[in-house]
Amino acid sequence: MPPITVAFYDTKPYDREHFERAAAGTGIILRHHDFRLSAGTASTAEGAQVVCVFVNDHLDRDGLAKLAGLGVTLVALRCAGFNNVNLIAARELGIHVVRVPAYSPHAVAEHTVALLLSLNRKIHRAYNRVREQNFSLNGLVGFDLHGKTIGILGTGKIGRVTAQIFAGFGCRVLAHDPLPMPEWAAQHGIHYTRADTLLAQSDVVSLHLPLTPETHYLLNAATLALMKPGAYLVNTSRGKLVESSAVIAALKSGKLGGVALDVYEEEEGVFYEDLSSAVLQDDELARLMTFPNVLITAHQAFLTREALAEIARVTTTNILQLKTGDPFLAGTTL
Repeated sequence: MPPITVAFYDTKPYDREHFERAAAGTGIILRHHDFRLSAGTASTAEGAQVVCVFVNDHLDRDGLAKLAGLGVTLVALRCAGFNNVNLIAARELGIHVVRVPAYSPHAVAEHTVALLLSLNRKIHRAYNRVREQNFSLNGLVGFDLHGKTIGILGTGKIGRVTAQIFAGFGCRVLAHDPLPMPEWAAQHGIHYTRADTLLAQSDVVSLHLPLTPETHYLLNAATLALMKPGAYLVNTSRGKLVESSAVIAALKSGKLGGVALDVYEEEEGVFYEDLSSAVLQDDELARLMTFPNVLITAHQAFLTREALAEIARVTTTNILQLKTGDPFLAGTTL
């Protein structure tokens, strides 16, 4: 069979390592680009049958039409989210779209817990102090997770793993999901409840939901007002689940005791980039970074060896299915 060329966008060193390994000997030719795919850069896919993209690439109708005109027949998302692709336009243009719906729920769940523990126990602040030979403990008081109530909004694979980890800490775990799983909940001592009840009773609220019209700004001024005074908010899911201006107001008033974020509503041009010598142009992100009780990582919850290997494996397998004409992996087609 002839080789298949993949235009690979927003490439980072860890992408190259795992995808080159997965594609070795398959006849797949990876053509790496370190810039993002958009209508303005679509011409760089000339000669490729597949484009491989990530969360900050933009595939609107105009961009997809340009790709179709170049002979691209497959968009391979190396992530679970797909809100950056116009799926209706893709179908009309005859372009298949596939994703990696589940790579390692443990990677994201463990990062969720790591963020909360680091924020609560002030690990990041203590680390900086000790490096400056400041061994004072003033201002580093946290709280026991044991016995606290944790609210999990969204019980897909990641939400379920996160809930189970918190249950292992001896927490009371509440959950809410439009499609509850009562047998799983009963097995792990987790209690489903209404979203407003969960917000009102939880010491920590952790988000594990897809971004849809219904979940956009799910956490806003009105819903944040339902939370317990001093509660913590953790979001390792989708940035636009949370209205940043409302979170800033809740932090300023003391309504929120702490916020841990691995995602942000306007990540494009910021996350995954080295801006250490630049002036940050996003005023809300800059404001969030000034709070001592806010901890932000740059969308790295997925970044484990196991997750990267699975992302590369599933994506490569889907590309090979296009080559052979076989059906794509179950659950990956959009």
